[in-house]
Amino acid sequence: MQQNNGLDKSQIISFAVLCLVLFGFMFYFQNKQQKEEQVKAGQTKTEQVKNAVKPTQATNINPNVTPNAIKVSNLSNKELNLEFSSLGGQISKVELLKYKAYDRKTDKADLSLNLITKNNSNYGFQFKDKTGKTINTKDLVFSPSVSGNTVTMTANYNEAVIQFIYTLKDEYTVDFKVRSQGLAKVTSDTKADFIWDYRVRNLEKGRAQEQSHSEFSYAFNNYKDYDYDGRTTMEEPDETLNWVGVKQQFFSSVIEAKNGFTKSTGNQEAFEEGEYLKKLDYAGQVQMTGNELNQDFNWYFLPLDLKLLKTYDKNFDDILPLGWSFIGWMNRGFFMPMYNLIASWGITAGWVIFLMTIIVKLILSPIMYKQHKLSAMMKVIRPEIDEANAKFKDADPMKKQQATMEIYRKAGVNQMAGCLPALVQIPIFYALFRFFPNFIDLRGQGFWFAKDLTAYDDLIKLPMKVPFLGDHLSIFAIACTIVILIYTVMTSGNMQQPQQEGMPNMKVLMYIFPITFLFFLNTSASGLSWYYFVSNAINILIIFVIKYIILDEKKIHAQIQANKEKPKSEGKFQKRMREMMEKAQDQQKAVEQKKKK
Repeated sequence: MQQNNGLDKSQIISFAVLCLVLFGFMFYFQNKQQKEEQVKAGQTKTEQVKNAVKPTQATNINPNVTPNAIKVSNLSNKELNLEFSSLGGQISKVELLKYKAYDRKTDKADLSLNLITKNNSNYGFQFKDKTGKTINTKDLVFSPSVSGNTVTMTANYNEAVIQFIYTLKDEYTVDFKVRSQGLAKVTSDTKADFIWDYRVRNLEKGRAQEQSHSEFSYAFNNYKDYDYDGRTTMEEPDETLNWVGVKQQFFSSVIEAKNGFTKSTGNQEAFEEGEYLKKLDYAGQVQMTGNELNQDFNWYFLPLDLKLLKTYDKNFDDILPLGWSFIGWMNRGFFMPMYNLIASWGITAGWVIFLMTIIVKLILSPIMYKQHKLSAMMKVIRPEIDEANAKFKDADPMKKQQATMEIYRKAGVNQMAGCLPALVQIPIFYALFRFFPNFIDLRGQGFWFAKDLTAYDDLIKLPMKVPFLGDHLSIFAIACTIVILIYTVMTSGNMQQPQQEGMPNMKVLMYIFPITFLFFLNTSASGLSWYYFVSNAINILIIFVIKYIILDEKKIHAQIQANKEKPKSEGKFQKRMREMMEKAQDQQKAVEQKKKK
């Protein structure tokens, strides 16, 4: 490897690692959005798709049913307001009473929050009668009966009786029992298909963000394992699912089967615009005992509040996409408790994030100190590195590298130490990327010109949609980009232009890199932009303190000179690198000798 004149090796490694990861994040989410757009573009604009965006009214679902024949029953508690339709015996409306939905007309969260309404959810059990005709309970007309907190729906089909019994329990749970009598005379099937078609309603401000968080979620292996699918076809032919749900950004509709769903499949389709974000169609099988359909289920209509989800002990807390493994642990065990603790002091959400940023910076300050000390040490020994580069300019690149490493070794500089700050900040960045748009306590919390810290701020409207930016400019995203640029200028001031042909101009790359943050943050949660604005502003302050108050270049120079006088023992990494270089050098000499012969 050739040494880039005037460029610290540690800075190259740190920058490369951070760039690869952050660009990877940006590419992943932008590519995800592009794939969804390609799928939408490839879909034919048939009447069926148009009807999917604007669901048909109940009178068109079954032409034999008149509007007067459809009856609606109601149940409610402090959390839910439910309606049940006699057509199909289904839950036809679910309103969460403690939450509101975003209204684009008023730019406020002032609408009733309905997970289910206007036929966006349609479910039923499907089987065949003995003549081979397909029967679906969605097409049957049930007779409702209300008693206390229970609605019983009863339908008759060829002398068979099918009952759906709904009981509204505490909070967000609806007990759902299916009972049949005489069905064995009608069908020979031993299994029934559970068909659930669901259209996700747009409830939040950030459509693209909410759409990307809308997906299938399900548990299996006796609630021990969890999986999800947000883009592809769902295929689980071999697993018995304990429950299956449609997750949105902050809410989820879930159905649990006491005996499980088998042969599960699902399809997804994104909508470019309109009231709905996605169409998710699910099909799974449930057992019929003695050709009778007698199964127990539970419906859950949940806000994705971690504390609430854990109380069910059914792996619901995994629905909340806080990240896997260590990332998820950071959010659950560190960021959420820290936010809740600070918020309990009565501080508004924006200032809670401000204090969180300061706490994180204090924790990372020893690492930052080492980073800036290393940078100062590299600045002091740069003349020696430049001298070595000039001395071995026309020599074997391997000799130049060996000379450079020897300077590092004598000065007591560990080049790999520059990677540590970047490596530490990678999981923090990703954890916060998951935290801000998924933490329900931040939903609807405004700060300055951001009306909701889980969505973008759009005070600056654009006259048209700009690729990757949208139809607005986020002030928080702009402010964050400017601060990152200032920080980059301050930290890259010692970089020299590359003197060898073909070497990239790292200064230019480092200045371009912050600009990409504007495209990334412009449609992201404003809480994330605010956090990184504060974080980088603190970085700038820390640089001033460390550079002009704590670190003394004269003392560092004296320390390096003292290090040179001390006998140095090779570390394992340095020894391995030296041996590899010597081996490569010997091989090169052997090749040259063979050429001469």
